[in-house]
Amino acid sequence: MSDQIQRQQSPAENAIDPLILQAALQRLKSEQNLVLAALAGGVAALLGACIWSAVTVTTNYQIGWMAVGVGFLVGYAVRSFGKGIDKSFGIVGAAWSLAGCAAGNLLTIVGTISNQQNIVNILEKLDLEIVASLMQATFNPMDLLFYGIAVYEGYRFSFRQVSQGDLTKIS
Repeated sequence: MSDQIQRQQSPAENAIDPLILQAALQRLKSEQNLVLAALAGGVAALLGACIWSAVTVTTNYQIGWMAVGVGFLVGYAVRSFGKGIDKSFGIVGAAWSLAGCAAGNLLTIVGTISNQQNIVNILEKLDLEIVASLMQATFNPMDLLFYGIAVYEGYRFSFRQVSQGDLTKIS
């Protein structure tokens, strides 16, 4: 019975040497790349928007959870390519997630219209005023919920976490 009960470590045993933690954080910060994170986030947002649009146009059914997928995809791309631990990486992930959601909705509208016309002709005619009026006409209050979740996911998943392995590399 005693071998099944794990001994709890005291707070002193769980404490991380502040110098090791600082060295690990400095090493991780030296590996950060905000430009690459922003580029990867943009590509992921566009990819997510295209997938969202393709699924919606194909099924003729808008699935709000696609926004959550866009947020996760963007956050994962920002974290993987940017290797960031600073708040700026979360902001990049959140911004690209929101942009990816808006692009997903816009591409869905264009895709639906293009069933009757050539998609290139439609894209050529888009300007900021037309895009704004299309987005306003198709807006649903539920979009805010899913966009909010996507932004949260884009922010949350954009950070690299300091692992025990990172700490042991320093010590």
